[in-house]
This record gives sequence, C-alpha cells and structure tokens, in this order.
Amino acid sequence: MMGKASLTRRDALKLALLGLGTVAWRPLLPRTDVAPPPFLGLVRVTIDRVPVHREPALRSPVEDYLGRDQVVRVLEKVVSPEGPSYNPRWYRVPGGFLHSAYTQQVQVRLNPVAPAVPEGGQLAEVTVPYTRCWQLSPEGEYIPLYRLYYGSVYWVTGVRLGRYREPLYEITDDILKVPYYVYAPYLRLIQPEELTPLSPDVPPGEKWIEVNLRTQTFRAYEGRKVVLETKISSGIPSDQPTDNGIPTRTPSGRFGVFHKVPSRHMGNGDLTASLEAYELPGVPWVSFFVDTGVAFHGTYWHDNFGRPMSHGCINMRNEDALWVFRWTMPPYEPMQPEAKGRGTLVWVHES
Repeated sequence: MMGKASLTRRDALKLALLGLGTVAWRPLLPRTDVAPPPFLGLVRVTIDRVPVHREPALRSPVEDYLGRDQVVRVLEKVVSPEGPSYNPRWYRVPGGFLHSAYTQQVQVRLNPVAPAVPEGGQLAEVTVPYTRCWQLSPEGEYIPLYRLYYGSVYWVTGVRLGRYREPLYEITDDILKVPYYVYAPYLRLIQPEELTPLSPDVPPGEKWIEVNLRTQTFRAYEGRKVVLETKISSGIPSDQPTDNGIPTRTPSGRFGVFHKVPSRHMGNGDLTASLEAYELPGVPWVSFFVDTGVAFHGTYWHDNFGRPMSHGCINMRNEDALWVFRWTMPPYEPMQPEAKGRGTLVWVHES
C-alpha cells in the first residue's frame, strides 16, 4: 500500500503544521451590514429528486424539486399533523417544506490532520456533507471513485501528500481490500475510548433486544428495564429473493449478536464513480445477528425510520447503531472471531 511509507520526514512535518493550521481554522466573519436568515442546520438530499411542498403535507402543491446531494438550510423543524403518521417530520427550507424521508442532517466540520496513523490503521468518520475519494493508478493518476457521506466510517491506513501537496488519508476498503484517498481534513479520527463497552457491569444474560416489525420499533432491555427505545427501518416485506438469493424481509425469530465490524462496504462491491450504482461504502457500526448477513447498522441514505426500507437489515440512526455496537455482547475487538450462540439475545417478531 502507498500510505505512510511514501512520506518523507519533511512531508510529515508539513502535515503536522497543516494539522495545527486546521485546528486554528475559523470561518470568515459575516458582513455586519447584511443579516443572513437564521437557520437550524443543514440537510442533504439523498435521492435523485425530492419535492418541496408549499405546506408540510404530501397533498400540498409542489413548489420546486431538489436533486441528489443538494445541501439546504433548515429554517424550521416541523412535526406536521398532516403526517404521514409513521414519519411526520418536515423541514421548512428556502422555498417551502421538505419531508425528511430522503434527507440526512449534516454539518461541515474540518479536522486536524494526523502526520501518521497507528500500525493496522485507525477508524475515522466523514464530517462534511460528502466528498469524493480517489484511486491512484499505476501511472500516478487519481481516478474518481465513490462519494463518501457524512457519518460514514472508514479505516485510515496511511497519510500522504497529493498532487498539489494537499494532505490525503489513505483508506482501505474493508471488503475489496483496495486503497483509495480522500482529503484528510474532511475525516475525524475516532479515538479508542469512543468504542468502550456500555453497561459492562450488567450480566450478559440480562441484556436483550426486542424488534417489533409491525410497529418498526427497537427496544433494548437490561432485565425488564428499557434502556433504549427508538424507531427503525427493517427489511421491505418481500419473500422474493434478490440477486444474492436472500429475500429482503427481515426474518422473525430469536437470534444472537455474533459479530461486529465498525465499517462495512455494502452493495455490489464494484469500483465505480456512478451515483446510481448500488454501493454503500463505510456503513457504520454493524452488529450481525443472523448468519445470512442481517445486522443492525447506521444509515446515511435516508431518514425515514418507522417504515420498512432495507434489504433485510435493521437500519438505525448512526448514533443509535453506535450505542448498540457498544452495548451488545460480545464486546468489539478489531480481530474478534465470530461468537455464534454467545451474544446478546435479539427477538424479532411481528405481533
């Protein structure tokens, strides 16, 4: 791999100074004679086209459309009595109201650049709405690849300077085992203490999970006490097999968490720059509980929890998936073997 080995001592010093500069980065102050409208945050559109309605209701006239990866300001967050009932959350944006289903709440945060990473790599999360990554050809040309999205997680395996002396992190795809490169300040290195187990003193047999497919709810218990309750998106209820031969319906039954990975490339596994390809690199905080590949995991491609959306897995908000990742047994270890039959109980039902 072409990571830290390609850095000279002088390059490493430059990266360290760049890192310090990034820490000190501040946005330019706005002009005092122009008052920008206040806003509550930013959202990214996650599909090709979503309507902006005149009012927060699906039956309301459409004023405009927004395209994939447009980032818009949120002027107001609205829970609409018009629904839909499973997800009544709307955003008032410039020009009208945007339903939250195919959006992602995002931020723009730049990060200090590490001059090196530990042997074996270090996890990092994307902290901008999206960024392009690049593959390095044998001729030294940078070839565009996937867009990496806010909250997705990757293994950083090296640091280098790019063609224009910009700092790049090398990230190694966990499935394809190929390196690609991304502008380093757009990734935040995750520290080991952020992954320490939750409730380690609770006896493992007292921890269990209930997933209700009818209500699209998740509950985590310690004994009889609910310690986390949230909406999820399970598999689309179809028994027709997909290309991999597995139906999209989430199976019902009693299972056990048996393997966890902090980052997983899901999809077809193609190297491509196409936004239409079924490629989901960097899916975060994956906790497998069915040996066909069904897992709890974070989701950056929709915010429509409360309705089936997946190909069989349990889609969760990133922060909820991280909680499950840390709370369930077995504890996460980078080289852990699968622990079938020994993990936290997961009861999936449709009642």
